[in-house]
Amino acid sequence: MPTTRICGRGLVTGSGQGPLLHADVGLSFWGGVDPLSGKVIDRHHPLSGQSVSGRVLAIPGGRGSCTGSSVLLELILGNRAPAALVLAEADPILSLGALVARQVFGRTLPVLCIGPAAFARLAGHDGQPVRVDDHALQLPAGRPDESAGQPADAPPAPRLRLSARDQALLAGEQGRAAQVAMQLVLAMAELLGAEELLDVSQAHIDGCIYTGPASLRFARQLLDWGARVCVPTTLNAISVDQRQWRALGIDPALGEPASALGDVYMAMGASMSFTCAPYLLDSAPAAGEQIVWAESNAVVYANSVLAARTLKYPDFLDICIALCGRAPRIGSHLDEGRHASLLIEVEMPPQPDDSFWPLLGYHVGLITGSNIPVLTGLERCAPSNDDLKAFGAAFATTSAVPMFHIAGVTPEAPDVASALGGNAPERRLRVGADDLRDSWEALNSANSADVGLVALGNPHASLGELARLAALCAGRRRHLDTALVVTCGRAVHEQAARAGHVATLEQFGATLITDTCWCMLGEPVVPPNTRNLMTNSGKYAHYAPGLAGRQVHFGNLAACVEAACSGRHPGTPPAWLAQPQAQGIH
Repeated sequence: MPTTRICGRGLVTGSGQGPLLHADVGLSFWGGVDPLSGKVIDRHHPLSGQSVSGRVLAIPGGRGSCTGSSVLLELILGNRAPAALVLAEADPILSLGALVARQVFGRTLPVLCIGPAAFARLAGHDGQPVRVDDHALQLPAGRPDESAGQPADAPPAPRLRLSARDQALLAGEQGRAAQVAMQLVLAMAELLGAEELLDVSQAHIDGCIYTGPASLRFARQLLDWGARVCVPTTLNAISVDQRQWRALGIDPALGEPASALGDVYMAMGASMSFTCAPYLLDSAPAAGEQIVWAESNAVVYANSVLAARTLKYPDFLDICIALCGRAPRIGSHLDEGRHASLLIEVEMPPQPDDSFWPLLGYHVGLITGSNIPVLTGLERCAPSNDDLKAFGAAFATTSAVPMFHIAGVTPEAPDVASALGGNAPERRLRVGADDLRDSWEALNSANSADVGLVALGNPHASLGELARLAALCAGRRRHLDTALVVTCGRAVHEQAARAGHVATLEQFGATLITDTCWCMLGEPVVPPNTRNLMTNSGKYAHYAPGLAGRQVHFGNLAACVEAACSGRHPGTPPAWLAQPQAQGIH
């Protein structure tokens, strides 16, 4: 059979073949692919319901969660992975999962980048048998061979300049764990095109999320090799509340290994922070500080709101950098890697409520592609840090880039020209009410008005958010058939308890959970008989149908409390967004 050979860049070399599974939309493996079955569970993705196992998966790249690398490792070690990955653009998160599988466990999954032009030619070949060999993709066709991306015979990238300490780590002088960590850091630095490394002052580890046996196996292997962090290191939310998972009815099959994973990272020297909002801790970095953070919402907040500097680091690379203290000097670590190239003009609606910010972030993430955006039109809004937190979390869910700018609001964007670095924007877009209504419809997936669970705190609730929630709940009681559950970090919970907010919320009938977050919670915290849940988080409204298997009502905080009291949601958008002909659900 005649074939077309498309040359590219082998991010992880190797061979694999199978039927092509193609989509022109990026996919977050965390919340998008079930690590136990290999099925796509992102209900918003065109591949929803299909299995990636044994297929040559062709997607533009990843998006959303840093935990995609961990999910890919679970798929590889559990024999449910794609036969190969074909990407339009180099993706560090997915590549890192395949690199860890090869470097630590001796398992190979090829990852090939062929460039956007060649990738576009894959449309129409879905289901056809294809093969990846190192730097090339072969697919049935009657056309001559073509090249795309970086050909296999391209000159090698410049070698990294290593310091004496880098070389000592690579030689194993600081032990096996630091040596393997440095090997993975260097592999990723070369993939990204960095020419040297830089020192980091702190780390935040997302790899402590339990995605399955592989995540615990990786951490234990590092600890067995003598792993010890060399910079101050915090831990992301883990998959269970360590202190009360048994009381919450969590199955020990999850509770025990998930809790153990947190213990393993603490044994490496990380602190017991257990929060997906490390920017709320006293250890939050200062402007200009070079750090290594994973967890997508934390990365975006650190870069955009705090003006600290980090890439969107994949799970596993975060701990590797914490072990050696060195990171690739590239991308958003550098001035030129932080400039916006996309200008988005926002039509500010009249009198928006607090659902505006996560909704806008969700929509902006969908349209950014690989461009860092700067938003204009919001200069007089004065959003709070909680508003920016909600915007950033939703933005990080649908976008692959590590930061955003809002002119007149975020610190590196006193004006549009500063955010663009003096350059003209590559693209200009407008976002208006019609666009936000489309995203509202996408997030509101429920087709009945009942609400069995109100899920708040994704990312972890701040002290200010708990204070506002307590004020809305004071003197009231939740509906007997509707649970209200809030997740937050231990430090914030202690502050809220001292301020009296915890007592008020418990009198309302709310449950507060620490250590873990909604992206890791399922039954029985999600009541088994619940058909629909409600949240004010754009991030969780996107992920919940796939992760929790429930439909979603999305709305502002006050609407969430009303739903908790009545057990129902009116089904109409808020006044600032509603069209005259908007109809409720019944």
